[in-house]
Amino acid sequence: MSSPIVFIDGDQGTTGLLIHERLRNRSDIRVMTLAAAQRKDLQRRAEAINACDIAILCLPDAAAREAVAAIVNPDVRVIDASSAHRTHPDWTYGFPEMTPGQAEKVAKARRVTNPGCYPTGALGLLRPLVQAGLVPDSYPISIHAVSGYSGRGRAGVEEYEGEGAIKAPPYQAYGLGLAHKHAPEIQLHAGLAQRPIFTPSYGAFRQGIVLTIPLTSRLLAPGANGEALHTCLSHHYAEATHVRVLPLHESSTMTHLDPQVLNGTNDMQLSVFQNEEDGQILLAAVFDNLGKGASGAAVQNLDLMLAG
Repeated sequence: MSSPIVFIDGDQGTTGLLIHERLRNRSDIRVMTLAAAQRKDLQRRAEAINACDIAILCLPDAAAREAVAAIVNPDVRVIDASSAHRTHPDWTYGFPEMTPGQAEKVAKARRVTNPGCYPTGALGLLRPLVQAGLVPDSYPISIHAVSGYSGRGRAGVEEYEGEGAIKAPPYQAYGLGLAHKHAPEIQLHAGLAQRPIFTPSYGAFRQGIVLTIPLTSRLLAPGANGEALHTCLSHHYAEATHVRVLPLHESSTMTHLDPQVLNGTNDMQLSVFQNEEDGQILLAAVFDNLGKGASGAAVQNLDLMLAG
């Protein structure tokens, strides 16, 4: 039996390049990409996507929708790394650790939408707590995240590593209109009753994310404190390979979070910090925006689908 064909459509972007890097030496699959002269040839792209077993789309949203519309072969399965289908009811959300049974859903799915980088951290923290009733779905959630500049794709890399890099700002907040495209994704998959306030930013480092969510204990479910939230997260991820919940005795001695500590991996570290006297709690996630936040997650989902 021949090895499955995996077609990477858009392998020259930041995510596509890293997916190709992760897959190129594997012997259990055949990786297919298009030559530079063929990448904008709609007919050649349609032929390629219909000739593969699993397509990984690393494209802008509109191009991803076009690629899916070109599929006529019912046996083709898709992993979409764009944001085009992340809230679509017919697509399986590709965060295997999100809920019990989610990995099995991904394994059997025909259409999988890769989570956004920021939503991976936000949902990793929020979904178990909202589902357990510790954080009310009506809580006014506020999310702050700092990503490496590679989160902007090639434009970000060029700004900080190109000829004009000396002029690149050390830090820049964006999404100031409070209408970032990740907010509906977070609201839907976290089970929130209202849109969270989401304030993203870029720092002058290539990759890695620190994402934090502040909570006030008096607005949580009765009896919900830092220990209860930590216990819930620890139980939820007890068997997870790629998500680790830092023990409270470790987080209590920490003085800072390094966004780059998990770079090059597909892992995510979750932490709970608290000020018991003032009833304040801080949830935090650290991971690689190009790993668990993008290419690593895509390959994790690919492996589940191949096994399923």
